[in-house]
Amino acid sequence: MAEISAAAVKALREQTGQGMMECKKALQEAHGDVEAARDLLRKKGLVTAERKAHRATSEGLIAVSLDTEKTSGAMVEVRCETDFCARNEVFRATVAKVATLAAGGADGPIEPTPAMTAAVQEALAKIGENMTCARAIKISAPRVGAYIHHNGKVGVLVGVEGPIEEPMLADLCMHIAFADPVGITTGDVPAGLVAKEREIATAQAADSGKPPNIAEKMIAGKVAKFLAANALLEQPFIRDDKKKVKDVLGAVKVKAFARFAVGQ
Repeated sequence: MAEISAAAVKALREQTGQGMMECKKALQEAHGDVEAARDLLRKKGLVTAERKAHRATSEGLIAVSLDTEKTSGAMVEVRCETDFCARNEVFRATVAKVATLAAGGADGPIEPTPAMTAAVQEALAKIGENMTCARAIKISAPRVGAYIHHNGKVGVLVGVEGPIEEPMLADLCMHIAFADPVGITTGDVPAGLVAKEREIATAQAADSGKPPNIAEKMIAGKVAKFLAANALLEQPFIRDDKKKVKDVLGAVKVKAFARFAVGQ
């Protein structure tokens, strides 16, 4: 059996985050070959991931990665089992790495790549909790802004076109984080949600006993109110609720946006 030096064990621990005895055992199995030992530990991590995959992941973090020109960016949600794990520096660094990897993908929703999955599994092997890349998205536009709430649980990515100052872009991101719109315009609100709201409004109108012509106006009013509350451009702006978002943006066009909240 090859003699394993303390320096080799230490180096492998720093590279993998595994315990001293696990590293020493892997080096012995690999006859002192550090690369082979690292592969052994990686395979063990994959097995560990499969064994823990059934455990619920309701905690986690959101991270964003913007390019230097701020014309494209990616946002990811990585989930874990506990808030204790979400505060772990290894986990936080992993989420940031996954966001950077996602930024290399195409615009739109992103399926986890092998590199993204490998980064998460490496963190799993170090921390010991089940974790997964729940979702990711990339947006490109003439200008892209982002916002991460201080607890890391809510994130926003928005792409705009037109003259906009950095403070207004930051306010727009914050507005989306707190107002939670589901579309840019009323036409973007999913038809299924509108149909459900109309169904509820119709039932309420029927219960009111109002004449059909009045009932129909009630239904139309409630649906219009629902659409305005869920369309970004029609919402009252968080910095000045006497104005709508479209009023404060002026000529600036919102091309796309995404809002992630952990566990939702």
